[in-house]
Amino acid sequence: MTDAGAKSAVEWLVSAAPEPETCRWEWERNPLGVSLLPAGRVWDVLILPGELGRPTLDVVSRLAGRPGPVLADVTDARLGFFVPPGTAARWIGTGVRSAGHGTWIVVPYPGRSTGGVRWLVPPDGSGRLTDPAVLELAMHEAAARVADGAGGAAGSARPGGPVSSEGPAGPAGPE
Repeated sequence: MTDAGAKSAVEWLVSAAPEPETCRWEWERNPLGVSLLPAGRVWDVLILPGELGRPTLDVVSRLAGRPGPVLADVTDARLGFFVPPGTAARWIGTGVRSAGHGTWIVVPYPGRSTGGVRWLVPPDGSGRLTDPAVLELAMHEAAARVADGAGGAAGSARPGGPVSSEGPAGPAGPE
């Protein structure tokens, strides 16, 4: 990531922070190189188990080109796809966690490695987010591929998608 790309990505990310300068300070001085940012303002995050998330990312990339930002924890056990605000409140899916209004996400500085979470697809500063409809289609295709490759063992990772504006909000984001 270029310095200009990192700068625009930082500006986009801190636009979600209640106190942008505090966010910048945390990135510069926190030994882990992370900051907590609220979901539900500029983005929500849908969190998939790694065994479904990686193939889903591959399918989204094939269908839509570059997806919105995607985080992964250090072991790739979970991937977090940044989606438009409000998506988490409408999403129902087995094995899919969500972070929306009222939850916070651990976010590393764009372009830097950290010990806990990292960007698989860093933000580019444009505000690009993954389209939830494309993500849902990609999850279905990825789940089918995983099931075919694992002899049907991935049936428990069957994804769901947006159903109504009254759907329940999911648990907090990546730990």
